[in-house]
Amino acid sequence: MNKLITTSLLLGFCLTGNAQNNKKEDVKAIKSMCGCYEVEFNFAETFQYDKDESYVPSKTKYDYALEWVELVEDQPNKLVLQHILIVSDSMLVKHWRQDWEFENTSFYQFHKDKTWHYETLAKKDVKGQWTQRVYQVDDSPRYEGSTSWVHVDGRHYWEDNTDAPLPRREQTIRKDYNVLNRTNVHEITKEGWIHDQDNVKIVRDDQGNDKVLAKEKGTDYYRKVADSKCKAGQNYWKENAALWKNVRDKWQAIFDRKKNLTLEAAVDGKPLFMHLFDLKSDTPKQETDKIIESFVKN
Repeated sequence: MNKLITTSLLLGFCLTGNAQNNKKEDVKAIKSMCGCYEVEFNFAETFQYDKDESYVPSKTKYDYALEWVELVEDQPNKLVLQHILIVSDSMLVKHWRQDWEFENTSFYQFHKDKTWHYETLAKKDVKGQWTQRVYQVDDSPRYEGSTSWVHVDGRHYWEDNTDAPLPRREQTIRKDYNVLNRTNVHEITKEGWIHDQDNVKIVRDDQGNDKVLAKEKGTDYYRKVADSKCKAGQNYWKENAALWKNVRDKWQAIFDRKKNLTLEAAVDGKPLFMHLFDLKSDTPKQETDKIIESFVKN
């Protein structure tokens, strides 16, 4: 009996040790996405399912950018990475943001148009997993999903499937679909990291019925370069970090309501990002709170 107890204890210690080591590898992989990157964006529509001869597929897109990725929050179970797009030393854009949370159980899953449904999972269903939350440039929600990082045969990657709004590159030019089902793979490489995507363009009605319009392949290559090349992005964040923390805090208060969320597309004729991008870095929190709240329909 004593032998059996000893064996069980040793097995428990081994499993706990492996879990801790895996988490350390996860954190290392996520943090390695920070820094200065030359980014190559590639998107091509691969299959079209619409039988209408008037259907016009999206043009193949190639683009390049310099991007600074700042580690904004570094907590044991949460990491926040902010992307800054550097067009030139004098032209910078607060780009997308990605949050990573360990064993998260609360989700805002995209439904369609400007609506997200609040959902929860049991702790056992997210054991060892990381939720990646992706936000718009104004820190409003885009999409999120939960799965485990994989570290095997020298590869380090995270793969998930989830629904999302239209990508920014198509929001103003495509009105014939309202959901992008995304299979996202984030893989760490010797050169930096890759964001690989297999996407499905979907038309979803109010009852949740889906019609597949087309499929798309996307691959974004992030190639690490010297941090000094992104000095303008680093300076931008130092000057504007307080403003965007106020914005994040307001959104978190809205998410903490834990109910379905629907947003206005525009207020006073302008989308949210235009309201926020017009603000000065010392704008008080009361003003940013008021602007964001004006976009919340429920």
